Amino acid sequence: MKHRKDEEMPPSTASAQYSPKSLKHHRSLPRSINYLLREQRLLFILIGILIGSIFFIIQPTLSRLGPPDTHPSIPGSVITGSTRRDSISYRGGKPGRVPVGVGSRRLRIVVTGGAGFVGSHLVDKLIGRGNEVIVIDNFFTGRKENLVHLFGNPRFELIRHDVVEPILLEVDQIYHLACPASPVHYKYNPTNVMGTLNMLGLAKRIGARFLLTSTSEVYGDPLEHPQKETYWGNVNPIGERSCYDEGKRTAETLTMDYHRGAGVEVRIARIFNTYGPRMCLDDGRVVSNFVAQAIRKQPLTVYGDGKQTRSFQYVSDLVNGLVALMDGEHVGPFNLGNPGEFTMLELAQVVKETIDSSATIEYRANTADDPHMRKPDISKAKELLNWEPKVPLREGLPLMVNDFRNRILNEDEGKGLK
Repeated sequence: MKHRKDEEMPPSTASAQYSPKSLKHHRSLPRSINYLLREQRLLFILIGILIGSIFFIIQPTLSRLGPPDTHPSIPGSVITGSTRRDSISYRGGKPGRVPVGVGSRRLRIVVTGGAGFVGSHLVDKLIGRGNEVIVIDNFFTGRKENLVHLFGNPRFELIRHDVVEPILLEVDQIYHLACPASPVHYKYNPTNVMGTLNMLGLAKRIGARFLLTSTSEVYGDPLEHPQKETYWGNVNPIGERSCYDEGKRTAETLTMDYHRGAGVEVRIARIFNTYGPRMCLDDGRVVSNFVAQAIRKQPLTVYGDGKQTRSFQYVSDLVNGLVALMDGEHVGPFNLGNPGEFTMLELAQVVKETIDSSATIEYRANTADDPHMRKPDISKAKELLNWEPKVPLREGLPLMVNDFRNRILNEDEGKGLK
């Protein structure tokens, strides 16, 4: 009966029973303020804000007074096409302020063409001195075998990418080596200009230091001997080799334009003939041709009369020169090569003495626009980079021969040959 009575009660009567409580809430302070005042919670909040402010005010002073942290160990990040940047700025070799608890870090460096002959040796050098290295390569002439020994290293990363397409990375330095360097390859796939333009654009966006590996071919068939960096060259702009010769000259132009117009820190190296382990077996360059032919018991092919001259530097000497140039304060260009000069016939004789004294020589018609003389003047590199080559041809060639012999034997076994 009571329940039924409650149901029949008019709404106005029911609400009237709770009106005093509602009025009480309207007269009291808002619940949030009442919550803060009760048990002195507001005081605790103000004290917390004060402590936090004091910490952020004195923190920079404490970081300056603390001992420097040298040789930190910071694990590398894993990327798939791009890479993040730690919260430390580094631009052109000038580190910014280091946050508390992190310490100065190693450089993050990208090497385009890093799976190639010179690039892979450069990567070994950079990894060996503690840097983080990202390799970009489309494997047109590069080989994964050149880098497989680094696959388990946490400071090494590899991206399959063609530099003729843009890419965005966060790095401190860019070594731009991506370009086919032998006639067999660069006539088929010239990539000098677009690849250089894209990597210069990247260097501009992220403030990285950029090193261009140019070539002695910018001198063309020189009328000056030996060649100094001030020599402008003698190049056929429409010849068979012009895609490489003029492409590298244009790459140098773009590099200097970005330096003068956009303030990009750049370095330019003009590389002369280089040899060593990991060269392509059949890339058309004279040293690799002679060595591979001698190992395979084939005649050594000499083009023309064999009196044209070249200068040959071992790959470790070149790598040391590139690193010295990148770390130095001079833009260049710098000739990086060995001034020891050999005719093609003299080189063939050294190869015969090293591999097979019974090897024969076969003469063929010379190729178009083949330079008659090539010898670097490295006075500038000696003075400003404190660099000069150390490995003579007769010491470096056997190291290359051992590598070629192993690879050729494995190649023959793969074909079922004995």
